[in-house]
Amino acid sequence: MAEKRNIRSPRRTQATAAPLQDDFGRLQPQELSMEQAVLGALMIERSAYSRISDILRPETFYDKRHAHIFTAIRTLEMEERPVDILTVTEELRRLGTLEEAGGPFYITQLSGAVATSAHLEYHARIIAQKALARDLISYTSTIQKKAFDQTTDIDNLMEEAQGQLFELSQLNMKKDFTSIDPVIDEAYEQLKKAAANTSGMSGIASGFTELDRKTSGWQNSDLIIIAARPAMGKTAFVLSMAKNIAIDQRIPVGVFSLEMSNVQLVNRIIVNVCNIPGERLRSGQLREYEWPQLDRNLKELYGAPLYIDDTPSLSVFELRTKARRLVREHGVKMIMIDYLQLMNASGMSYGSRQEEVSTISRSLKGLAKELNIPIIALSQLNRGVENRVNDKEANFDSKRPQLSDLRESGAIEQDADLVLFIHRPEYYGINIDSNNNNLKGKAFIIVAKHRNGSVGDVCLDFISEYARFQNEGDGYVPRPGEAVVNIPSRVGKRGKKSNGDSVPPPSPSDVPFPPGNEAPF
Repeated sequence: MAEKRNIRSPRRTQATAAPLQDDFGRLQPQELSMEQAVLGALMIERSAYSRISDILRPETFYDKRHAHIFTAIRTLEMEERPVDILTVTEELRRLGTLEEAGGPFYITQLSGAVATSAHLEYHARIIAQKALARDLISYTSTIQKKAFDQTTDIDNLMEEAQGQLFELSQLNMKKDFTSIDPVIDEAYEQLKKAAANTSGMSGIASGFTELDRKTSGWQNSDLIIIAARPAMGKTAFVLSMAKNIAIDQRIPVGVFSLEMSNVQLVNRIIVNVCNIPGERLRSGQLREYEWPQLDRNLKELYGAPLYIDDTPSLSVFELRTKARRLVREHGVKMIMIDYLQLMNASGMSYGSRQEEVSTISRSLKGLAKELNIPIIALSQLNRGVENRVNDKEANFDSKRPQLSDLRESGAIEQDADLVLFIHRPEYYGINIDSNNNNLKGKAFIIVAKHRNGSVGDVCLDFISEYARFQNEGDGYVPRPGEAVVNIPSRVGKRGKKSNGDSVPPPSPSDVPFPPGNEAPF
């Protein structure tokens, strides 16, 4: 009878299971009646567990008794054994937690407290929300106490706070399944939009014709990895795309540069747009004809929807917050990150750098899906490319990157929808391929993985003086030592001033990068 009286006294039992109030006398978020209803429904309907298995966990329950009971139910379900009052009681006894769960009588009371499981999912989601609220209270309380501690390093505390909040947000990101019918309608609408687009682009065009033909543009929710060894031109490639998209097409783009400052990045874009060698732009020693050339072309950059963030050692939590703001306030349609290995998952502990990079990669894919925009992340390659034997006569592909060359984590390959490599044979002294084609100034964009399309190579021209990638044979750019084609604005016809007086042609000292003085940028 003593055991029975203890069970019939819910307040006394609840007080020993978990405190109802915090230190300030406030009740913790909870819904004990719904917890009882859910557990009761699980024990009277065989298929009930499958409906809430991805919503609830043992720690979701506020009452410790209910956590023990749910653990027993989950164990029975995983072992494909029947779930009812008797089997749950027996499983609790086997686990040694029957008395902590309230005893056989309390379990019987639970099953008799509910007649149907019609509102099971609704109740389960409320329980999950209350649990998340308690986690937030615990999180903020811990951070507050540490912030009052004078010995606490604030920078470390910030990283810990970001990491904990990121983990909580990840737990709350789960989406429910949906019927196929509305998805078919959405897919059909996208198909009609693509059909109406005569260019064949269903995504954002990169500006590189052959690459766009292969990918149909960068697709929403895709994670695109662009990888290469140092000096291959990763940053130049992504900035060439940023120029094509944000400046030429006026599509808002966000660029996160962890390696270069925003001024350095903009200087690279100016070099790209204005056809002024980077060395002279950095030193400020421009030729006379280059100043009006700079003034004319800079007009293209003003007002371009290009947003640059040069925060060093950016964490995935900070990126998530800033990316959401860019999309919400500026309508950004694409995000570029330079580069992935410089990011960190601050506040979270990992056994190795590989595990941390895996978390970063997985988070970027989740962010692309959440914001429904393409995210392009640059990545380094390991030294496996350099160690492979370079057979110049047999095959110029001996230095071609492979998926196994991705640095620090195989998860990058798994999470990415597209993996592209930048390969410039000229860098390795390979100037002619096996078919006697000239490879000088050529860059191969190797589509090594394409989740929704074909793989293959795309050949582009690389103009090193201007740090620019462009379509093969697309436009003429003066090479070092060639005559200048850009005429100063003060000159009318060639050899004539605007006032009619004749002027001499540019002297050799005015020619960009005279022979023997090349300085690739």
